[in-house]
Amino acid sequence: MTENPVSAPAAAPAAAPAALFAEFARVIDGAITALEQAGTLPAGLSRAGVTTEPPRDASHGDLATNAAMVLAKPAGTNPRALAALLVAELERDARVVSAEIAGPGFINLRLTPGTWLDELRLIAAAGADYGRSAFGGGSVVNVEYVSANPTGPMHMGHCRGAVVGDALATLLAFAGHRVIREYYINDAGGQVDVLARSAHVRYREALGEDVGAIPEGLYPGDYLVPLGQALAAEFGPALVDAPESAWLVPFRTRAVAAMMDMIRADLALLGIHHDVFSSEAELQAAGKPAAAEAWLRAHDLVYDGEMEAPKGKVAEDWEPVALPLFRSTRFGDDQDRPIRKSDGSWTYFGADLAYHFQKTQTADELVDIWGADHAGTVKRIRAAVAALTGAAGTPKPFEVKLVQMVQLLRDGAPVKMSKRAGNFVTLADVVGEVGKDVVRFTMLTRKPDAQMDFDFAKVVEASKDNPVFYVQYCHARVCSTLRKAAAEGLAPDDRALARLGDEELALVRVAAQFPRVIEAAAQAREPHRLAFFLYDLAAAFHAYWNIGNDRPEKRYIVAGDAELTGARLFMAAQIGQVVRNGLAILGVAAAEEL
Repeated sequence: MTENPVSAPAAAPAAAPAALFAEFARVIDGAITALEQAGTLPAGLSRAGVTTEPPRDASHGDLATNAAMVLAKPAGTNPRALAALLVAELERDARVVSAEIAGPGFINLRLTPGTWLDELRLIAAAGADYGRSAFGGGSVVNVEYVSANPTGPMHMGHCRGAVVGDALATLLAFAGHRVIREYYINDAGGQVDVLARSAHVRYREALGEDVGAIPEGLYPGDYLVPLGQALAAEFGPALVDAPESAWLVPFRTRAVAAMMDMIRADLALLGIHHDVFSSEAELQAAGKPAAAEAWLRAHDLVYDGEMEAPKGKVAEDWEPVALPLFRSTRFGDDQDRPIRKSDGSWTYFGADLAYHFQKTQTADELVDIWGADHAGTVKRIRAAVAALTGAAGTPKPFEVKLVQMVQLLRDGAPVKMSKRAGNFVTLADVVGEVGKDVVRFTMLTRKPDAQMDFDFAKVVEASKDNPVFYVQYCHARVCSTLRKAAAEGLAPDDRALARLGDEELALVRVAAQFPRVIEAAAQAREPHRLAFFLYDLAAAFHAYWNIGNDRPEKRYIVAGDAELTGARLFMAAQIGQVVRNGLAILGVAAAEEL
């Protein structure tokens, strides 16, 4: 089931020229180096905690750094005294209007207007690559997401994790990582046997038998009807009365393949395509769990022992059984975990352990996107990855992002289940009603671990309260303005950018945060930060637009002033570029008209 070799993921495109925040991070780093070379600071101080970011209060300046706060203690000096030395160095830069010390030692910088205008030109020059970063350093990150059981079409319970994982993968690639997008097919558990039995019922039905109501415990959805027809065409009536042992394996194989075709098609509706589909059944057939167990035993990380009795009332027939146990407690878990059952078959944990071992062979870092209902297994898998990758040194980074379920509402009332699916609402139905872009952006408008309501009426509402519309409307307004200007013979022009005033520069300052938001979101593995930024940028754009409604001289197209109009059109075009870049990472098209 593995598709596309993963030994050499595609190289990340080269980063664009340094954007403003990255540039001034280097300026601050240079000021620290100058103090070290002068003997004012001891050499070799760690600068890992030094940040360059917008001040919390915009009235305090354009940039703020905590360099003096971070370095003072290890340097054996007072933060404000060190800040004064840094200020003297920073004020040497011609782009710095002033450097002021605030509070216990923060430094606030005010930059020349020309510095922000240069950033506008950088956006224009970089285009679709503005914000692209070398932050990831080419490190290979395996992002595993969706991994729904292959027992039916995608439903909205899978949707949020699918979007979060896909947006994260794109974000990491944009930030300089090489990314493997992986789907783990759970095709070795009891649920696929249930699928095969359900398919057998539909197979008999396709051959003319009145099967009545689908038996309890089987999958009742109509989506299995075409599978039953395909099985009837292939096998004819030969397996109608045959024992289960004769048809279970072939029916299971064909059913899983059919369900995966359906799942791929459903994911494609959201613009989601994986690089790798790894099969649990193939993993076990290849002896990967046994190999992982042997490796762990060789490193004294698996031993044969007895599990503690279950907490609470113990069943009368419970007996202690010797099982192979992974030393999970060495790595922060609350108890050691069995990797095999008493019958010798693999536990879910044993199979997952081997699967993660397999992923570490081709990746430097692992990220799993799981439903919040899997929270209880996080500790043991973290322990397994730490054990499997840390024997030769530092364990490979591994992170699990938990995603809460989405409650579907229509005018505030829960949405009824899909007849086709049998017991859930399909992703295809939702995308068909509101569109891919609405679904994707909405899934990123809250932190993944927060509960979310998806109200069909609200997600298509044309209002400021609907983030999808608000951001799309920002881009559409830019496009509309540029079209109108072109019809009047006007075009973006950067030659008179110096005529832009404080209100325009305030908008540029927001847009210029895009590259640092990219790096911060990639570092935190949180693509929703980008959605939040786009909403803030749209709000700043609409606020400036509204100024023009009251003051004609502040409009983008100024009657009788082609020079100023060209400058404002240039600014608007770059705001549109930043919005497009952000939406592209989130997998959302930038609307040109609404």
